[in-house]
Amino acid sequence: MVEARLRVIYGDTDQMGVVYYANYFRYFEFARSEFFRAHGGSYRELESTGLLLPVVEASAHYKASARYDDLLVIRATLSELRHASLVFTYELLRDGESPTLLCTGRTMHACVGRDGKPRRMPEALSRLKALDAG
Repeated sequence: MVEARLRVIYGDTDQMGVVYYANYFRYFEFARSEFFRAHGGSYRELESTGLLLPVVEASAHYKASARYDDLLVIRATLSELRHASLVFTYELLRDGESPTLLCTGRTMHACVGRDGKPRRMPEALSRLKALDAG
């Protein structure tokens, strides 16, 4: 599990100062990128090998509103790794003395080549799951 932190900017909110619902998926993506960095890799490196990890399924369960200027903690966990897909789960919290759970989520990604056809998950990603479990 990796924890990523960011502060909500005004542009992520609606007129009421509440984070627009679709931005939670951007926050998930941010945490996913930080997960790869924390494990010594990046999306850019994966793409340079000709492999892509498009999102094929995404969900979010909203518990409370994030607001302008909140400091958020997004926890990303690589929860499943199969031959040609992987799943991340997320917890998004408002940081503070008593962190508040704001949202949980899940994204499933296919491993495909530039031609869009499924490819076997590279060994480097398989090692990530083993590291995350350990």
